[in-house]
Amino acid sequence: MNLLRPNANDATGTFNRSKNVVPGSGICSRCIDGCRGNCEVFKAAFRSREVIYPGKFGEITAGADKDYPIDYSHFNIQGYALGAKGLPEEAKGNPDNTKFPDVNTGTEYGWNSKVKMKIPLFTGALGSTDIARINWDHFAIGAAISGITLVCGENVCGIDPKLELDNKGKIKNAPDMDRRIEIYKKFHEGYGEILVQMNVEDTRLGVAEYIRKKHNLEAIELKWGQGAKCIGGEIKVRSLDRALELQKRGYIVTPDPSLHANQEAFKDGAIKEFERHSRLGFVSEEGFLDEVKRLRDLGFKRVTLKTGAYSMQELAMAIKYSAMAKIDLLTIDGAPGGTGMSPWRMMEEWGIPTFYLEALTYEFCQKLVKKGVRLPDIAIAGGFSTEDHIFKVIAMGSPFVKAVCMGRALMIPGMVGKNIAIWLKEGNLPSTVSNYGKTEKEIFVCYEELAEKYGKDMKDITLGAVGIYSFSQKIKVGLQQLMAGSRNFRLNTISRDDLMSLTEEAAKVSGIPYVMDAYREEAEAILEE
Repeated sequence: MNLLRPNANDATGTFNRSKNVVPGSGICSRCIDGCRGNCEVFKAAFRSREVIYPGKFGEITAGADKDYPIDYSHFNIQGYALGAKGLPEEAKGNPDNTKFPDVNTGTEYGWNSKVKMKIPLFTGALGSTDIARINWDHFAIGAAISGITLVCGENVCGIDPKLELDNKGKIKNAPDMDRRIEIYKKFHEGYGEILVQMNVEDTRLGVAEYIRKKHNLEAIELKWGQGAKCIGGEIKVRSLDRALELQKRGYIVTPDPSLHANQEAFKDGAIKEFERHSRLGFVSEEGFLDEVKRLRDLGFKRVTLKTGAYSMQELAMAIKYSAMAKIDLLTIDGAPGGTGMSPWRMMEEWGIPTFYLEALTYEFCQKLVKKGVRLPDIAIAGGFSTEDHIFKVIAMGSPFVKAVCMGRALMIPGMVGKNIAIWLKEGNLPSTVSNYGKTEKEIFVCYEELAEKYGKDMKDITLGAVGIYSFSQKIKVGLQQLMAGSRNFRLNTISRDDLMSLTEEAAKVSGIPYVMDAYREEAEAILEE
């Protein structure tokens, strides 16, 4: 574990002057009067609250880089020289029937009404941040053609400049939400779905009623929180008029744009951005069950829940209440998470890390199953980016975990593809890309595959979407290889037996056997024959 705590990070645009830093405080061991910067303390002396957040808003995503004592790298995947789980009996034992491309990576979730996905992966919540809004076409089309679920995050309606409310303060017209749903639907092919999230503000505005009536969506997601932060959703606002408008809509806006001093500071150029915040929700068994019933009464076939890296108490509540309410998918998001906007130190220092949170999830699920409780399908989120992550998460949480939620790792390919399109138009491809060609057909391995499938509609598929599809295919093939090597030919045959802990501490937390103990009894039995 990294014990050094610099009072600086690239995310906040800060750095320590000295090579020697006090581990506890992160302050340079020799702090000089007259230092020209630029640690967080130095920058906060004149930029104040601005230093709380990673920047520049709308142009970056950020992920905390705290080095936890245990993470998924403390697992290795077991490989076997025999067996073929998930294949018919007559197919087993014949190498011609156990080719890795034949591995089925499909998964499904839902209590009664099932949603199928081509790979056990879906997007994090792409909500009201500029990153999500600006890149939505790439994310939505990419998810649809990849056959995975797309999560449209909180506050999308509430911040829409063209939002129209009726005389009761409920949504009458929300053009940006309409755009987001329609883009996904256009390319949706029966795999995955679009989930629109609701927080406190969305519920007050009547988001559920609007999307059900206008778009006939079958699913909706309630949100308790996320792994990146333990407060409500946030964005930055760059104009005084916009800040005042959002304040009138009922949002918390800081610094208060209605105060004369803050208006003058904005005119002076000292305050460059305001922050729009959502309120904190409160969870109770009765309130949650009532809300799920209300949503089902509106006509939603599936209701899902997203929760964050809260304490054991909230985790137990999320699992138990979801079972009681027959929730279709419970997504549990661990620390540190990724973000379009969250307080940096909060991301670094709050919440239960994903590895520990999944270990607790498995423990709590086991306790409820022993009581005869039927559990909802579960997904785990919180810092994943590769196919081995997916395998390990599903194995560790088997048989309860059905998929992995990826945030930044699924956004990056969309932005890369988008930028390749810009660089191609400008004739300014970086060597990292131009080494593979000078046209989209040369650069993107999957381009012709998609062009053959979609024909004339290919003109509507952005290169950002091609990027996401390409990434999803890398995940799929890599997962097929890992599954074949562990002799799992279907996802539902992956089990905790397919993992080994590389450290005794990881074994203690997870219950996954230490590498020197895993399969020892079986090995000893062979030696004693």
